[in-house]
Amino acid sequence: MVPSSSSSSIPENGQALQTLEWRFSQVFGERTAGEEVQEVDIISAIEFDKYGEHLATGDRGGRVVLFERTDGREYRSRKEIERMDTSSSRHPEYRYKTEFQSHEPEFDYLKSLEIEEKINKIRWCETANNALFLLSTNDKTIKLWKVLERKVKKVSEMNVECSSQLCNGVLGGNLSSHTKFLNSGVVNGSLSRSTSQILSDDFVFPPDGFPSLHLPTVYSNEITYIARCRKVYTHAHDYHINSISNNSDGETYISADDLRINLWNLEISDQSFNIVDIKPNSMEDLNEVITSAEFHPSHCNTLAYSSSKGTVRLIDMRESALCDRHSKLFEEPESPGSGSFFTEIIASISDLKFSRDGRYMLTRDYMNIKLWDINMESAPVATFRVHEYLRPRLCDLYENDAIFDKFECCLSGDGLRAATGSYSNLFKVFGTGAGSEEATTLEASRTPNRRSVQATPPSSGRSLTSFARRGGRRGSDLDLNGANAFSAKLLHLAWHPTANLIACAASNSLYMYYA
Repeated sequence: MVPSSSSSSIPENGQALQTLEWRFSQVFGERTAGEEVQEVDIISAIEFDKYGEHLATGDRGGRVVLFERTDGREYRSRKEIERMDTSSSRHPEYRYKTEFQSHEPEFDYLKSLEIEEKINKIRWCETANNALFLLSTNDKTIKLWKVLERKVKKVSEMNVECSSQLCNGVLGGNLSSHTKFLNSGVVNGSLSRSTSQILSDDFVFPPDGFPSLHLPTVYSNEITYIARCRKVYTHAHDYHINSISNNSDGETYISADDLRINLWNLEISDQSFNIVDIKPNSMEDLNEVITSAEFHPSHCNTLAYSSSKGTVRLIDMRESALCDRHSKLFEEPESPGSGSFFTEIIASISDLKFSRDGRYMLTRDYMNIKLWDINMESAPVATFRVHEYLRPRLCDLYENDAIFDKFECCLSGDGLRAATGSYSNLFKVFGTGAGSEEATTLEASRTPNRRSVQATPPSSGRSLTSFARRGGRRGSDLDLNGANAFSAKLLHLAWHPTANLIACAASNSLYMYYA
């Protein structure tokens, strides 16, 4: 797994794991040269489902796009699939499935506040009755969506061969006009009222019936997907929602904003329980905010949340209804004399992930990603430098607000590697195993191994709340290194739960890489 005395990533032969060679797999929504990207098309959330069969993305326009795994099976014959060696199966491949509008822009008239439609987080729920369920949230409202497959049913026309014998059975001998009217009156397999009235008034059935009359049949050769909003969970957060996480019991989930964490039942949308509340009696005494929260993958009573001070608290919901006391506090001691004005800002944790077995946690702050053993609170078991080259320029990054960018992180399914994003559409993959020195920098493009020169990031929108920022100001865009060429940043990425495949968002484009 990851470094520990009980488990090691070094194989039995004593050799360390080989560095993975990453290759380009797919891209969706790739920009052409000179194409202007619309703000609403920028991807803001990525999430694989539990088994990696589906992938969901959310964007700033409030839309959710679903992709399904194919692996090229639809292009192969049955014999070719049977001949395929399962041990050397292809890497996961995906295709577009469907999309729907999850959130719309709203306005809170009581607080005179605009609520944008941007999707902050997406989480998959358990599948039931061949339908997909997922949670999506913007700043204030969480929704439970059900996506199901429907076959489009059509009714074939009746076929009557006009002959003299049959025409004699129709008043006036005009069978074709009655047949056309009969066909036009078939709706979903039934006759309209006007059609049945004409049949009863004008139509005379011959004694021997119509031997050439084919009754309408229902057929379906087209599949469509329907997204239905099952539940809307609202009016529970005064501050912007930054996290949602499903519980392993399959019945509950948590939502977190800057100061509170609420526990919900998926079937009850009008009631939630506040389990964490760090709001002080006076807001002047506020010195930290909640930045991320995550349920333990297998222990339904355990969850962790991170703060803007760089700490992670593990809480046990069995201890009390209001979990104002943590069971464990994970915090790296500050080196004497290393503090500065920017220390607390760059220590703020932007993302928190559990390993699949729940033994380890991965956190991302502005400068590093850290791997924690939940049995060791004193210090992380490993620290991986991501933005160390930016340390001399923290003042410039503060002036243009780039220091407040929130980067996500992810762990591989086996826990042997971790990945996170950076600037210039770069992302980094680190080996977390004992003795591993794997550190690969890749670019979100069709040629991921093309190394780009590290550059100081340009200005970007403020991403932390004013509470965490503590009176920061917005400066003008700085032209560092004589250019603004590295304006792109890779904030969102996800690792396939069982395969070495990473999906990452570069602006409005979704790139996938496999190893």
